[in-house]
Amino acid sequence: MQAIVETLFDAVYLISVITIGILMIRGSKGQAQFRLFGWMAVVLGAGDSFHLVPRALALCTTGLENYTVALGLGKWITSVTMTVFYILLYYVWRKRYAVQGKNGLTAAIYLLAGVRIALCMLPQSQWLSADAPLSWGIWRNIPFALLGLVIIVLFFRSAKEHGDKAFRWMWLTIVLSFGFYIPVVLWADTIPLIGMLMIPKTCAYVWTVLIGYSAMKQEV
Repeated sequence: MQAIVETLFDAVYLISVITIGILMIRGSKGQAQFRLFGWMAVVLGAGDSFHLVPRALALCTTGLENYTVALGLGKWITSVTMTVFYILLYYVWRKRYAVQGKNGLTAAIYLLAGVRIALCMLPQSQWLSADAPLSWGIWRNIPFALLGLVIIVLFFRSAKEHGDKAFRWMWLTIVLSFGFYIPVVLWADTIPLIGMLMIPKTCAYVWTVLIGYSAMKQEV
């Protein structure tokens, strides 16, 4: 039952976000913020597919324990693409609110993203092992969480200052995504049921994408 439900959910998610992303890229009509948002959605869906497709195959065939390498490689790729996702979201913020300068902020975004990716690349993460150390899972997610926190603050402040109703909940979608993701990182290996939090986390990302798509339909 888990295999069927989870596979269907993941298939709908991946098809939806990638399709919306393509529609935004094609329908942005020269507006950079929506074109960036479209690429952001495509990166989200394409990156997650590297983990979710092997997981679906594992659940529907011989089990997760027989797909350790494929699942680990998928998580590795997804960790990098999610970092790129937040860099693109930062530039969506800059374009939407016509932000100029702030070179220090941009440098901080790239520094946090660079540290995150560098930590993901170190062999100590042991992505392809069935017994990957929890400590490295925590270390590589510290700069990622800080990156997310910066984006949360930026969207919260800017949407409020500009009275931006279309993007007024963008900050909340990111808060929810991290709120559901962090317990999975910390405790999913010891309490497998906590892994179910990835479902509402995924829904939070879908909400993020829908905010951008809805705004484009209203403004373009």
